[in-house]
Amino acid sequence: MSRPPCDQTEVATWLSQRLPNEWFVEPPSVRVDKDEILVVGTLVEADGQAETQLVSFREQTRQQRIEIAEGAQMMWKRSVSWGARLGDVEARFTTASVPVMTRLRFDERHVLDTLIDAGVARSRSEALAWCVHQVGKNQEEWIGRLKDAMSEVERIRGEGPK
Repeated sequence: MSRPPCDQTEVATWLSQRLPNEWFVEPPSVRVDKDEILVVGTLVEADGQAETQLVSFREQTRQQRIEIAEGAQMMWKRSVSWGARLGDVEARFTTASVPVMTRLRFDERHVLDTLIDAGVARSRSEALAWCVHQVGKNQEEWIGRLKDAMSEVERIRGEGPK
């Protein structure tokens, strides 16, 4: 399926025109990739447990979130996933789990199988997801610099001849 271009700023602007003002204390973070749009907003702190407030927000906003997501999905041909944060607690309500095909050599498969044998993961797929998560978490600064560099390349490419 061919997907139309999906600019993160454009999506954030589109959402800001549709999200009720009382949902979040600031504009939500919006992240976009080839498969998914992830929207995570910060809730107003109230008395009580953060987890309880997050569950309550999820239930109370479900229908409106579905309606907003359907509009975005029609425009950008991507799944829309939602989450909320309260203090240090973040909950993602819906996220896409996208299959990724890859070919791994013996030594690479051995790493995944070792994670399975150690009980870290139940399958090679889960072990690979765990590895990607660990690299992302432990190399966050490097990945951020890489993304900044790629953005600069895109900007310069856009200035070139048409």
